[in-house]
Amino acid sequence: MKKNKTVSVIGAGVAGLASAIRLQHAGYDVTLYEKEGIPGGKMNVVEKDGYRFDLGPSLVMMPELYREVFELTGRDPDDYIPMQRLDPMYAAFFDDGKEKFDVSSDLVSLINTMEGISDKDAQGFLRYLTDIYERFIVAKDHFLQRPFRNAKDFYNPSTIKQALKLKTFDSADHMISKYVKDDRLRQMLSFQTLYIGLSPKSGPSLYTIIPMIELLYGVWFIKGGMHTMAESMEKLFLELGGKVHYNSPVQEILIENQEAKGIRLADREVLSDFVMCNADFPYAMKNLVKDTKAKGKYTDKKIDSMKYSCSCFILYLGMDRKYEEVSNVHNFVFSKNLDENIDQIFSGDKLSDPSIYLYMGSKIDSSLAPKDKDGLYVLMPVPELSTAKYEWTDETTQYYREKALKSLKNLPGFENVEQEIVSESYITPLDFESKFNAYNGACFGLQPNLLQSNHFRPQSKAKQCENLYFTGSSTHPGAGVPIVLLSAKIATEELILDDK
Repeated sequence: MKKNKTVSVIGAGVAGLASAIRLQHAGYDVTLYEKEGIPGGKMNVVEKDGYRFDLGPSLVMMPELYREVFELTGRDPDDYIPMQRLDPMYAAFFDDGKEKFDVSSDLVSLINTMEGISDKDAQGFLRYLTDIYERFIVAKDHFLQRPFRNAKDFYNPSTIKQALKLKTFDSADHMISKYVKDDRLRQMLSFQTLYIGLSPKSGPSLYTIIPMIELLYGVWFIKGGMHTMAESMEKLFLELGGKVHYNSPVQEILIENQEAKGIRLADREVLSDFVMCNADFPYAMKNLVKDTKAKGKYTDKKIDSMKYSCSCFILYLGMDRKYEEVSNVHNFVFSKNLDENIDQIFSGDKLSDPSIYLYMGSKIDSSLAPKDKDGLYVLMPVPELSTAKYEWTDETTQYYREKALKSLKNLPGFENVEQEIVSESYITPLDFESKFNAYNGACFGLQPNLLQSNHFRPQSKAKQCENLYFTGSSTHPGAGVPIVLLSAKIATEELILDDK
């Protein structure tokens, strides 16, 4: 047991909480420091006028990784994060809402839907599943669950052989188009790269594993919404004897002779044997690591030159009625020209016809809205702040609000949606930057493009500083809640390895 060893964890985001739980369970004395007043980081909550919304993540994939954090400590996950599977997983709307496809993870239902579009594309879809599943197994076994501490961990014959099997040089969109030709099917199978802030037109084809994971393993819902996961991890951490300090922003990671010694808060210094940093890696290297040698190659100039994921504009709307005409919890409303929409997100142009994602948790959980009412979470991917060719002002917010409501009005039953709003709030890229220290307001951290993935991505163990570790969406293996949970597992295993 490591009872004499102390760990300071910076940030109570998903990876920070998971790391804290793993280390506390392993016998370390762990204290968590969080700048906000509640746990979760971007897995936060918006509560207003009797409505409760997940602030950021809203869709549960790979539930076994959520459950693993609790199972590790001998707990029953169902006591903490009761889940149910959604079928259909989501609805996809095209042509201004005139066309709707329910997307199921039941293969019989899914093939029926696809055959209704094209027999050839249904056949192509099955070939896509076979191809991407093979690559998924390679990624899972050889890349997603292991660190790349040194160059030789990647540059060796065995790993290079496996890397070639991933076929990463093609784009996600182009890879899908080899199998399905119908634009609607292609879009339904490629847009999910936006879940991790990456363009399907330029993102490595490997990321088409995201729709495959949905289709083979399903989409789930946690009772109370995603913030239940954050609250439950905090509860478990405290049960294990961990300590949490909220409203305690860390100002600096204390480093002497390229060795982390603790952290500095506004009113005191806290010494510890190890530091686990869940603050966004680019922000942390630029603002918390002040020792030049400890930064290594991640100088301020390097951080600014790296590629960042897109950001999001999200509306949280409390409505004075329920919307029975749309039955799904998750709904995607596609732009008439999705290719142009995606180009504008990543070129920084103002979006002329944005796609939106509509999430209605109150459809399945009545505790999220007043009786006989629905809450609407309306998300729009937008450029991150350094890419945007315009300033984010009140006028920008109003512009995108009107675009979002225009898209909603095309859905059945939503014709008078603007008049039915009784409560409203929103979050912009500026808020992601200021509230969550998301560099450039990029919701998903560093883009997981080819040159910022695997061994090219920031790793858990600091390269130029002992006893300092990083976890979260900008570190290996990447963004998305399940992958961030893997990041926490890798980071804690690295720390424990060094402490042997």
